[in-house]
Amino acid sequence: MNLSNLKPAVGSTKTRKRIGRGVGSGLGGTSTRGHKGAKSRSGYSKKIGFEGGQMPLQRRVPKFGFKNINRVEYKAINLDTIQKLAEAKKLEKLGLHDFIEAGYISSNQLVKVLGNGALSIKLEVEAHAFSKTATAAIEAAGGTVVKL
Repeated sequence: MNLSNLKPAVGSTKTRKRIGRGVGSGLGGTSTRGHKGAKSRSGYSKKIGFEGGQMPLQRRVPKFGFKNINRVEYKAINLDTIQKLAEAKKLEKLGLHDFIEAGYISSNQLVKVLGNGALSIKLEVEAHAFSKTATAAIEAAGGTVVKL
């Protein structure tokens, strides 16, 4: 062992620069912030989307159309899909958990049954909404509609 092998113990030294600790440290004075301007002052925080005074993209792009904040979005499932699922699993009652198990919806989605396709089995179908044609087709096959 000699002087060329000596090293400080692990964790005893820090690599972080300690700014604002006097002029003699070399990192005092302006504390690496430069002179004047908003960025040099305490409490400065840039607004989201700020582009240095240039007109931000959010304000440059033209706005049009209408977005309804009260929109309720449903996952559509047709009668032919319900027919296939009921035949494959030999079900008499189809609920949300059956649609989730089959991978048609995720657990937080709302379901609307649409009348595309034909239904030949007597079924009790549970969903959040039904179209008029789907309701008529399910009841014509002898089944029942249950709105959640």
